Amino acid sequence: MAHTLRPAAPTAASADTAGQRAVGGIINNGTTDPNKILPLRYQWAREYYRSGVSNNWVPEEVSMQKDVEQWKSDSVLSETERRLILRNLGFFSTAESLTANNIVLAVYRHVTNPECRQYLLRQAFEEAIHTDTFIYCCDTLGLDPEQIYTMYRTVPSINEKDEFVIGLTRSIFDPTFATDSIEGIRSFLHDLIGYYVIMEGIFFYAGFAMMLALRRQGKMVGVGEQFEFIMRDESVHLAFGCDVINTIRNDYPEAWTPEFGQQISALVRQGVQYEQEYAFDSCPQGLLGINAVQFAAYVEYIADKRLERIGLPKEYGTPNPFPWMAQTMDLNKEKNFFETRVTEYQTAGALDWD
Repeated sequence: MAHTLRPAAPTAASADTAGQRAVGGIINNGTTDPNKILPLRYQWAREYYRSGVSNNWVPEEVSMQKDVEQWKSDSVLSETERRLILRNLGFFSTAESLTANNIVLAVYRHVTNPECRQYLLRQAFEEAIHTDTFIYCCDTLGLDPEQIYTMYRTVPSINEKDEFVIGLTRSIFDPTFATDSIEGIRSFLHDLIGYYVIMEGIFFYAGFAMMLALRRQGKMVGVGEQFEFIMRDESVHLAFGCDVINTIRNDYPEAWTPEFGQQISALVRQGVQYEQEYAFDSCPQGLLGINAVQFAAYVEYIADKRLERIGLPKEYGTPNPFPWMAQTMDLNKEKNFFETRVTEYQTAGALDWD
């Protein structure tokens, strides 16, 4: 039987903690007006919102003319490179819709703190921009949308990733699901980790590395810039999600048992395996100076970073095979993406972007 959470008796030792857990926390905030955003309780949520506003972009800002020329040419792109591009467009085109559905239909319902909800609305908007990006890429390059948007069913390595995440986040889509028990809070943490840490924090990053590696060679630069913008948005999404997870963990420490931590580590290891299979499927022959083995190593490096971010030990100890990825994600570095204007990402410079 689920143990229902109730405010502790207001003793000198427990009154503050009970009040924070029952009223002022990030979840189970039923007695507080969710529309009353001031005074702020979680300043970090407000800062993530401001970062999102400062980083605002739309896909039409990126020139795709050279990409179109390269895609139509018979001599610029190899079959391996074309496979890599199509695989990543296919995965991300549906993955972004999946993440948006998680936010709007599930996460927003249970995260009841007003400033966190404000950021979730911003994140949902950014996911819509990302979805629009792949519409823009498909239209501009003249790709077959039926091929791209059905890869989550027709390509096993993509289907496995999507089904894994759907399985991880299934409980919070149950209309009867609630976070008023330790079991419910633990399930919510499990699903948040599946969504933020594994989906956005691991499953996206082999694809990011592939597309940015191609861009470094001067190929499909416009698509690469789109991916760079998406990656920078997702880095903020990931940081926000980890702060939500860690805040719930701090508020309800009894939900995070050693056994639960071991379960999460096992899920991350399984997610890494799926992402490595995807890397070998998307880039079986390798590109100039890089190959699927390096992409697989990068996934392990990223997974260790994610585990540490939520207070769990590393699993792999793998060094970063792509140090240039950290330079690419430096949000304080001014860079002329579009030749006509300088785009500077203004905030969140203290975040760990790898």
